[in-house]
Amino acid sequence: MINSFFKRIWALICGLRETLGYFLSTTVFGKPVTQRYPEERREPYPRFHGLHKLLRDDDGNEKCVGCCLCAAVCPAQCITIETAENENHEKYAKHYQIDISRCIFCGYCVEACPVGALLMSGEYELADYSRESLLYNKERLLRE
Repeated sequence: MINSFFKRIWALICGLRETLGYFLSTTVFGKPVTQRYPEERREPYPRFHGLHKLLRDDDGNEKCVGCCLCAAVCPAQCITIETAENENHEKYAKHYQIDISRCIFCGYCVEACPVGALLMSGEYELADYSRESLLYNKERLLRE
């Protein structure tokens, strides 16, 4: 009984020594582990799935051809597309909208796009105060 008591006390002392050593190495003598978020922004990993972007080609025209494959493959069904034809009888996306509040950022829409018109950027600050501002239309996706 006394032997198990001393083993418990010894384990407690070893744990406190480890905790104190970590505390002193990170805060007093070393570099802090935490980041100062508003002042120092975190650099996302290259494969991070952030905010969507619609891309333009070299001539400045939008790349989206309105095939609706991104909307079909989306598991959250957060992409809505209305297509139209221009004067050259080419199909384009007249209305393109992504509901970011429903999006699960899986990246299937980017993989399904046959022309590479959609990209997931490294932008991760997406919080907002209203749901209406989380509806990204075509103009907003092309601009950002």
